[in-house]
Amino acid sequence: MKPLIQVGHSYLALSQGEQQLRDALYEEAAESYKRALEVSRSIPIEEAFDYEGFDALCHTGLSGAYVKLGRYAEAIHSADIGLHYFNRRGELHQDEGKQWIAAVLNRAQALGGIGQTEEALRTYRIAGEMIAERKAELPGKEELQQLIVEHVSKLQPLVADKKPAGYKAWWEFWS
Repeated sequence: MKPLIQVGHSYLALSQGEQQLRDALYEEAAESYKRALEVSRSIPIEEAFDYEGFDALCHTGLSGAYVKLGRYAEAIHSADIGLHYFNRRGELHQDEGKQWIAAVLNRAQALGGIGQTEEALRTYRIAGEMIAERKAELPGKEELQQLIVEHVSKLQPLVADKKPAGYKAWWEFWS
């Protein structure tokens, strides 16, 4: 296969995965994202192709599919690969910022799924801050913010009080 054809097939599989994810075809979406990753690996290294960026896009989508399938450990792994790229780039206002937010949200949902409540709560709050900071258009912004509020309010009571036994606040000593 010629490199340009390989690039086209990679992006086609990525696009199919995104559409399948929107259509709630999660197993098919996961397979499309994995196929996109596989085809991109066959692109010669000397080609002008953003391998890391493409992997980040694929793994972000893959983590979303895995969350919906209840495969939380795999979702965290894929989200972390995407976040490794996006956290270094730090372009919240660019188009990649949507994917960065998606990776953070997918990670938060997966952490909640495996019972890491404190980390999930912290990650949801980060996603909320990212959405609030984003100046560019973000489709479904209100729904995302509502989703975060719901998850934070559900997880907050589950987080153990970190005060040691017998703890008293400074003002309690004076009353």
